Amino acid sequence: MSKIKIFSLGGLNEDGKNMYIVDVDNDLFIFDAGLKYANDKMLGIDYIIPDFSFLKENQKRIKGLFITHGHKKAMGAVCDIVRELKDINIYSCKFTCDILRSDFLDAGIEFNNLHEIVPHKKLNFGKNSVFPVSLTHSIPDNVGYVLNTEDGAIVYTGHFVFDSSMQGAYETDIGKLAYIGKQKVLCLLSESVYADRVGYTSPNNRIAQTASDILMHNEGRIIITVFSAHISRIQELLTEIMATQRRVVIMGKKLQELINYVIDNNYVKFDKDRIGSLNNVEDRDSVILVSNENEKPFSNLERIVNGYDKYIKIRPNDVVFYLDPVSTNNEKIAVKLSDEVAKLGAKTISLSSKKHLLNHASVEDLMLMINLMKPKYYFPVNGEYRHQVANADIAYSMGIKKENVILKQNGSVATFVNGVLSNDVENIKIDTLLIDGNTTKDIGELVLKDRELLSENGIVIVACTLNKKTKEILSGPEIITRGFIYVKENAEFIEEIKNISLGIINSNISNNYVDFNKIKTEIRDDLGKFLYSETECKPMIITIINEI
Repeated sequence: MSKIKIFSLGGLNEDGKNMYIVDVDNDLFIFDAGLKYANDKMLGIDYIIPDFSFLKENQKRIKGLFITHGHKKAMGAVCDIVRELKDINIYSCKFTCDILRSDFLDAGIEFNNLHEIVPHKKLNFGKNSVFPVSLTHSIPDNVGYVLNTEDGAIVYTGHFVFDSSMQGAYETDIGKLAYIGKQKVLCLLSESVYADRVGYTSPNNRIAQTASDILMHNEGRIIITVFSAHISRIQELLTEIMATQRRVVIMGKKLQELINYVIDNNYVKFDKDRIGSLNNVEDRDSVILVSNENEKPFSNLERIVNGYDKYIKIRPNDVVFYLDPVSTNNEKIAVKLSDEVAKLGAKTISLSSKKHLLNHASVEDLMLMINLMKPKYYFPVNGEYRHQVANADIAYSMGIKKENVILKQNGSVATFVNGVLSNDVENIKIDTLLIDGNTTKDIGELVLKDRELLSENGIVIVACTLNKKTKEILSGPEIITRGFIYVKENAEFIEEIKNISLGIINSNISNNYVDFNKIKTEIRDDLGKFLYSETECKPMIITIINEI
């Protein structure tokens, strides 16, 4: 019998940053390594990933990292991880592997341990094995993973939805799921994002009819923002375009490469002769696809609306269509853009996030998965805590005992001994890494606070030059400000800052000795109090003392 521990480094009580670890008798199996994007308060931060110090400390025990699909929430941290864990083995299906290879190339990473797997072919790791099973999502080659142990199977669904209209590389293998459920599932880890939405997600995840209506009832150009990761939605759009005489124009090299790739590899069916070039941008019947990515939401459309794009300008009879529902985080940007589009005489069409769903499991989907798996224990993952609780309520309604439903937060360990959940309390130290640029070094909360301070109150620099031998003041103190006050209109105020700083510097020079630390501390404290009393602002104060 085994001792099994299940915990997350990210993905609980949050949407994104998914990373779940199953420890089977000291063998570590990692499922997904995702990121989440920073909000507008996290100044300069590109994205956030789980702190993977635990993996670095235990890398010899890692059997593999298993990626469910090619969305950033599931694999966005991989590049950061492989920079430091070069020997880790990563397993994923073809489409996901191709995305990872492209990411490695863009990041200048050489990595040789990426293994392309196929659904429904078992991978053996000693007495344990991993079995990938096809599940439906908005991207091809999406799989869930079944970790087979002596005490039963641990099943991780990743993101999924039940939608029989999605076939081929998007299809769910119901038969395999039913078979897995008959083999004794110890614990099911199932997503929670839509656990508070009643009914099935399908058919509300489809946009074909809406796209058809827009194409048929508007005579001018249609400019459509698309998430390149939502391949099935792009397929729906292209299918409806095929029913018209319109020609597609794809803006941006990366989006062009992606659409050509998915067509060439039969993930999307479309006549490439219907794809035009930049020469067709001004055509009245053109459909112009513009990439809209989470890290820079609506940035490409914003450039067009503001008149900065050298190929396309908004015309009065244009229609701008947001192909995906606008997320809560991006509503302000979308509303502002829609307002600017209206000023140019064009119109915008957006989808309701309540009526047009993404490809995540709603209540009935989750109930069906539980019914197929028949797990002894149920572990809601991937979602804010209220979503995890809603998912737990679904499990209770399906007859799973309350003590067999596991509600955890990141780092909290669920331990199974001989197939039974124990009462042991164990917590893994967890944290987040704030990534700015190409470094995996954490930016940290202090840097964020400095950036916030600079953005709100600006900076004041006090610079002074002393004679190295006599310690006499040769020049200054000079006052430099940025983002604090307008210097030309505040000459007297600047002069008062100089006098305060000069007094502090002189009081800390005696007998050819300068107490630099005391000067910096007193200027920061005394000058800070003066500036706040005069302006009610607290700018960052930096003192620079040079000797020549």
